[in-house]
Amino acid sequence: EVQLVESGGGLVQAGGSLRLSCAVSGFTSDDYTLGWFRQAPGKEREGVSCIRSSDKRTYSADSMKGRFTISSDNAKNTMYLQMDSLKPEDTAVYYCAADVNWSACRWNLGMHYWGEGTLVTVSS
Repeated sequence: EVQLVESGGGLVQAGGSLRLSCAVSGFTSDDYTLGWFRQAPGKEREGVSCIRSSDKRTYSADSMKGRFTISSDNAKNTMYLQMDSLKPEDTAVYYCAADVNWSACRWNLGMHYWGEGTLVTVSS
């Protein structure tokens, strides 16, 4: 069974940084896609960034490019999201998700596996 566990959320001032982590377990293949999604209060869930385990191919939403960086460490079975220059509008619950299909993440079509989420609050 695939399990995803996020950590690293918290309260940070605008302009600050946070690094989220997602511990991944249960995949029997070494080719799968991991992604970060977020949902702000009263808003729909939006895609943040994706990474494919096999070739480290990445995708990031335009609004996050230059501020958020996705990475993964296959040896540690962990995915990261480095978030810099945080803004109050980045406040949301951030979810780690996984799927065997790249397109599920890239086009936000619905990921098969989800973590519980971690709250990021950016104060002004």
